[in-house]
Amino acid sequence: MNLLEKFKPAVRKRTLLFVAGFVWSIAGCILIGKALVPLFNIHHHLLLEITLGIVCGIGFYFVLFAMISKKHITRISLLKVDNPCFFSFFNFRSYLLMLIMITVGITLRKLNIINKEYMFTFYLAMGIPLLMSAIRFFKAGIKNNISA
Repeated sequence: MNLLEKFKPAVRKRTLLFVAGFVWSIAGCILIGKALVPLFNIHHHLLLEITLGIVCGIGFYFVLFAMISKKHITRISLLKVDNPCFFSFFNFRSYLLMLIMITVGITLRKLNIINKEYMFTFYLAMGIPLLMSAIRFFKAGIKNNISA
């Protein structure tokens, strides 16, 4: 066993599904928190903003995030390694995409390119499908008894 293999933070595939669910939950909660806390201070069109965020979030889930989460669940279950690395709940491309999305979100917020009212609705619309995807990972971890 080489040195890298000895210190690799390895987990079972089933655990990896729970790790993915936890990470997606954290991201979703952060975005929803960024959306709701300031949104309640705006008061202009609160019900409309929240409704739009929820509808768009559910739409994003069914159009994009359901496919992405299914792809990751399938990829994890088909990993050839018995105990994959703790960080392999994403592939390299997904980590890169996550980095780009975070960078764009921070940049848009810092440069005030988009009106804050709309930015908060966008955060809500992105947080909801992340939480829905997290639930899908948790369900896959509970339902599928992937031991290796």
